[in-house]
Amino acid sequence: MFVHLHNHTEYSLLDGMSKMPSMVAKVVELGQNAVAVTDHGNLHGALEFYRAARSAGIKPIIGIEAYVAHGAMSDRNPRERQPNHLTILAQNLEGYKNLLELTSLAHSEGFYQKPRIDRELLKDKSEGLIVLSGCPSGELMSAVIRDDQEEALRVANWYREVFPNRYYIEIMNHGIGKFAKPTEELIALAKDLGLPPVLTNDSHYTLESDGHAHEALLCIGTNSTINDPKRMKFDSHDFYLRSEDEMRALFPHLPEAADNTQVIADSVDLDLSFGRLELPNPGIPEHISPRDYLRDIAFEGLKLQYSEVTLAHEERLKYELSVIAQTGFDEYMLIVKDIAEYARSQEIRMGVRGSAASSIVLYCLGVTDVDPIKWGLVFERFLNPERIGMPDVDFDFADDRRSEIIEYTVNKYGRDKVAQIGTFGTMGARGSIRDTARVLGFAPVVGDRLAKLVPSAVNTTLDIALKNSELGSVYTQENETKEIVDLARRLEGVARHASTHAAGIVISKDPLLEVVPMQRPDPSTGFSISQWGMDDIADVGLLKIDYLGLTNLTILGKALEIIEVTRGEKVDLSKIPDHDLETSEMMAKGHTFGVFQMEGAGMTEASRLLEPSGISDMAALVALYRPGPMEHIPKFAEAKKGLETPYYLHPDLEEILGETYGVITYQEQVLQIARKFAGYSLGQADVMRKAMGKKIPEVMIKERESFLAGLTEQGHDRRLGEKLFDLIEPFAGYAFNKAHAVCYGLIAYQTAFLKAHYPIEYMAAVLCSSAGDRTSSAAAECQRLGIEIALPDVNRSEVNFSVELGANTERIRYGLGQIKDVGALTAELIVEERRKNGEYSSMEDFAARVPGKSANKRVLEALTKGGAFDSLASRGVVVQNIERIIDLSKQARKLRETGQTAMFDMMVSESPDGLGRLDDSDPMRIPSKQIQLWEREYLGTYITDHPLSEAQTSLGAFCTHPIAEVGANLSGQEVVVGGLITDVRELVAKSSSKPFAAIRIEDFTGSSEIMIWNKEYEHYSRGKLLSEGNIILARAEVRTNRTGRTTTAVKRIVGWDHEQKRLGPNFNEQQFRIGSSSGIRVREYRNRSSTKFSTVEPSSGDTRNKDDQPSEPLRDVGLLIRMDETRDLTADIRRLKSVFDVLDECPGAYSVTLRIHTQNNSVSNISRAGIDDKKLVDMLPRLESLLGVLGAVECSNLDIAASSAEGTELKAAGSI
Repeated sequence: MFVHLHNHTEYSLLDGMSKMPSMVAKVVELGQNAVAVTDHGNLHGALEFYRAARSAGIKPIIGIEAYVAHGAMSDRNPRERQPNHLTILAQNLEGYKNLLELTSLAHSEGFYQKPRIDRELLKDKSEGLIVLSGCPSGELMSAVIRDDQEEALRVANWYREVFPNRYYIEIMNHGIGKFAKPTEELIALAKDLGLPPVLTNDSHYTLESDGHAHEALLCIGTNSTINDPKRMKFDSHDFYLRSEDEMRALFPHLPEAADNTQVIADSVDLDLSFGRLELPNPGIPEHISPRDYLRDIAFEGLKLQYSEVTLAHEERLKYELSVIAQTGFDEYMLIVKDIAEYARSQEIRMGVRGSAASSIVLYCLGVTDVDPIKWGLVFERFLNPERIGMPDVDFDFADDRRSEIIEYTVNKYGRDKVAQIGTFGTMGARGSIRDTARVLGFAPVVGDRLAKLVPSAVNTTLDIALKNSELGSVYTQENETKEIVDLARRLEGVARHASTHAAGIVISKDPLLEVVPMQRPDPSTGFSISQWGMDDIADVGLLKIDYLGLTNLTILGKALEIIEVTRGEKVDLSKIPDHDLETSEMMAKGHTFGVFQMEGAGMTEASRLLEPSGISDMAALVALYRPGPMEHIPKFAEAKKGLETPYYLHPDLEEILGETYGVITYQEQVLQIARKFAGYSLGQADVMRKAMGKKIPEVMIKERESFLAGLTEQGHDRRLGEKLFDLIEPFAGYAFNKAHAVCYGLIAYQTAFLKAHYPIEYMAAVLCSSAGDRTSSAAAECQRLGIEIALPDVNRSEVNFSVELGANTERIRYGLGQIKDVGALTAELIVEERRKNGEYSSMEDFAARVPGKSANKRVLEALTKGGAFDSLASRGVVVQNIERIIDLSKQARKLRETGQTAMFDMMVSESPDGLGRLDDSDPMRIPSKQIQLWEREYLGTYITDHPLSEAQTSLGAFCTHPIAEVGANLSGQEVVVGGLITDVRELVAKSSSKPFAAIRIEDFTGSSEIMIWNKEYEHYSRGKLLSEGNIILARAEVRTNRTGRTTTAVKRIVGWDHEQKRLGPNFNEQQFRIGSSSGIRVREYRNRSSTKFSTVEPSSGDTRNKDDQPSEPLRDVGLLIRMDETRDLTADIRRLKSVFDVLDECPGAYSVTLRIHTQNNSVSNISRAGIDDKKLVDMLPRLESLLGVLGAVECSNLDIAASSAEGTELKAAGSI
């Protein structure tokens, strides 16, 4: 039987294309019993291959195609750019371990263009390895091709000696003419030396039909196109998994070459074990077991965490310790405790994510800050005795100090035992389209257009996109699109590059070199990186932990530091009150900028709607604000505020869902329902939840029957069971982990609390961690809060943003290190010199005192244009004298270097002018607009003056939303936005060849791109309106297409006239009024066909207060409900909905009109379906209560005199 021994998978990055499942399936189809994988210089896919082959009943043979240096692997010369190839297979466990070391050392010590080994290393690690002489790029075949017989003999004899009975002469035939003669010579050499030949095919893809896609893959890897005659390519299409008959037909006169493949396969005996824990010792004292030590310190921690330890606390702790002991994770808990303890001892802000907060053991060990008893968290979500797997304790650390934690871990357990974990980037749906379009020779715009048609939803494949998006129709209509997409589908999902996992760390008790293949160390940190990903690391029993850097923890830490420095207060976040009034009011207003997890237009609106008043509400928002659960936010909010009564399918559900007002919000609630009604253990319930989340029909049927059986055993009616299962089924897939939500809700609340109570210190901390547009947005929030941001100043600024508190001033000072092109190191030198020797008295003094590298032209220009020298000289003078300042600095440095320090000190201290003066005789005057542009470029925001300042009032009178709040949440609605044009891109539509434009506009809150399609573009592009630097007011529609992409499409634009200080000469304000906001409100209820509305606009220039305008006569209005619009859109919508709900209870013939008085003095009339006039007595007090002071109720054409419950007489045409 024939066995393929030389195969490349997708992990021969951008060279191989075979994926493990399809490759193994093809081997099964071909009737072969074994297969090898030999990727280029790495073992990235070794374990994935091993598992796939074993599960299919195929013997896996693990190998590599190694790169062998011509000389020593330490050599770095031109010849070494093309090392020799060699096929190496692991024969047994010893060989496998040697293979791990070979590939690891090739990366860490032998890397030069490629990961290389050499003969010396190969000889040292030769045991248990089978070697094939290699492809035409192998050392032996290369010598034969050069007709160097002596070298060929030397090579063959060396390998035969080092690998006795384990060295084979590799022969292959891909129909490439130039290799035909050397191959026959190679066969002859093998015969002469008595070395066994072995037949291989150097497979790079699985199916013959994959040849064209593989060519495209090579083009992607070499940045060429398929039409480039000089591109790298294979000279045939035979590099696939051929059948045994096809392989034997290549060398019919040499059957033993094919037979030897089975001989080699039969000699391989490699059995890898998985699941064994290999945990290091975290420092457990001698003479005590890990189990006993964990128990002792956990009970000690229990007394520290709880002032009153109850039986429930003790029972929960004993239960968790028993499960941890049963699963063997005692050392694991002690390791994470050690890491957390170090972080806290160094005052590194930290938290945990995910289910770890469900453990009272970890709470008692000080790993988490969340009390699982108080929050009702389920331990089985963390460690389930009925589905044992390595638990996950994922840490969040302040991102500016994460490296300290890694360094501590390395020092604690050994540099050879700790590494970062590798990961792989794959060709996604959009990326594969762009790559394929380029490879086929199409312009970039073609690939971009098609890629944008792919929905942005997670896990969207091209097959899904073809069914569910516009891409499908374009695919059927355009031949070139079909060509691109068909090829992209073949490449989609293929590994594109190896990189480092953002957070993953692996810790081993043995040197990693012995158990894991390693990549080159990270050049920026020096930390090692594994060749395997997270799943493979876990499978071999190694400890993996996530160390994620979280900016908001850095902000919290910085804010606390600033508060202590400026106010002398040491705030303990663990003791701040929950349900703080100021914090709640801030969140209810939607002032969520800088609040962890609460930013963004949609989340801001959700915060206004839900009005979170504490940590539990923050946690609920974190859990609900995602596709799916998001639709339940209004129901949650209405019930929370008492405007709607929570509904429970069964009374016993209230104890489970009461905290979330009847809305299933957390995974834990699904588990508790299964336990309460179907008698599941929490472990069984979690297994059920995970199974249901996969949405596999057969699994769903099985779980439903199991649930119903358990429910009926508990004495419940089967019909209730059906309803309950239908209730929990969708939530099993998207309900959120409560422990994770509470952890993030806690951080969210802490950030909100600090912002509410210490706004200037908190915003300074936010600015310290900001860059680019984020700085601009943070500055806008400071402006809204009334916080001044002062220009950088070499005599006032610190390296980063700082707070200045005085008798009459409170402001944030811009940091020198935050100025573009200055950098932290230069800023530190400037600040340190000022601290040592006092403030700089002049520009000459600055030039003389600051080290030369801090006075180069780029730094000086940045400091000048950012305003840091304004206290010493005008920007115009400094700009004129940049070269002079550099000369002064050089003179001063020369004096210091020649030892003339006395002269230098005298010249500086007595007269800074001793080194020369700047020329300020004719200072350059810098226009204010130029200063604005400089500050925007170097500071990321405008400080001295904002270009929008003069237009702010005029634009604000018409803008419906700040730019930062325009997003998908407003899809289908019209908006009016105003801002400064910062970029204009003129484009051409492919389908129509008509021009359109994408322009970026910026206001005080941020920036966004708006689209001006052809019709509008032709109208507005005639003048200079669409130019950078212009200020515009735009009426637009927010649209979200089927791919999930949201755009803002312009309908009307008007420019700001700087000279006249008003909106353009042809400005018609009615064109920029969107029927106030009431038009948007009515659309909220457009599904009610009985509702009609009209809008009465005020006349141009009408500034009368709406209360001064006479009411329209009632005539035949019937019931008239007058409502006043407020600035709180969410509250208005809620009030309107509540009114509609009351009206809908009593249908009848008595007519109803709602009259909404809008903020811009217009009136919107909404005609409703009639009501039953007999119900007015009960209805009117309810309506009055809903409206309060923001409206009134009137009724006409009805002669009634009835008494309400309070005895109040109602009369027709009377105001209630």
